[in-house]
Amino acid sequence: MSAWTTDEMPDCTGRTVVVTGANSGLGLEATRDFARKGAHVVLACRDVDRGGEAASDVRGDVPGASLTVRDCDLASLDSIREFASTVDEELGAIDVLCNNAGVMAIPRGETAEGFERQFGINHLGHFALTGLLLDSLEAADDPRVITQSSGIHARGEIDFDDLQSEESYNKWDAYAQSKLANVLFAYELDRRHGDDLTSVACHPGYAATNLQYRGPEAESSRVKKALMGAFNRLFAQSAEQGALPMLYAATIEDIDGGEYVGPGGLFEMRGAPEEQSSSGRSYDEETAARLWELSAELTDVEY
Repeated sequence: MSAWTTDEMPDCTGRTVVVTGANSGLGLEATRDFARKGAHVVLACRDVDRGGEAASDVRGDVPGASLTVRDCDLASLDSIREFASTVDEELGAIDVLCNNAGVMAIPRGETAEGFERQFGINHLGHFALTGLLLDSLEAADDPRVITQSSGIHARGEIDFDDLQSEESYNKWDAYAQSKLANVLFAYELDRRHGDDLTSVACHPGYAATNLQYRGPEAESSRVKKALMGAFNRLFAQSAEQGALPMLYAATIEDIDGGEYVGPGGLFEMRGAPEEQSSSGRSYDEETAARLWELSAELTDVEY
């Protein structure tokens, strides 16, 4: 089997795709390729000005691209609800939701509702968004929800005794917990709603994006930022390559729900996308169900 590229993406004309964090990195590259294949893409962005710049960038490569930029701040449940309400009214049906946006290894902070930011944005924000868009997804013929995780999820544990890292905070442990939560959510969504939609988790391997700089910038550390830049140049694959697992999961015809897709190269850090196995903890159905119920309680979003 030859390595999968965007040349193998099917035509997406007539399909509507929502991408969170579409203004940069993996989200921007995925938006570009969805647009090339004819999809209408909704760029769900915390900063609509940057989202507009991203849309102009895509239109420069894809003249006539069908794009809509909408405000969606995953650190605010009010913003998520407003976005979902607007998109429901404008679109009616959503074929693909890419839960892509995220923050990584930042100093501890809190969302508008008081959630630890990495857990709140990476997991709870997308949990709420998916639930609020569920009717629009199920109105489509073959809806998919693609949730972006990371290989570091294998380091993660769901600490139900200190879920918001109030007693103890390590930025990498908090990030790993949020990424494990992404995989647990994707699998539990498949178990609960797999008859109506296809839910798949993915990860980009090590891709060079702005995400790696957020932590050093938040710490005002020029040294860490320079080191991260050096690592990116030496070891990372491009954002275009990093977006391939998400595009593969969103468009390949014969994928099943409950899959995990990532780069198939060295240490699963780079290369063409393939279906893989995630960590042992990610398949713990008791943890997944407990996390689901707690997430519904915290966000006040019932599926």
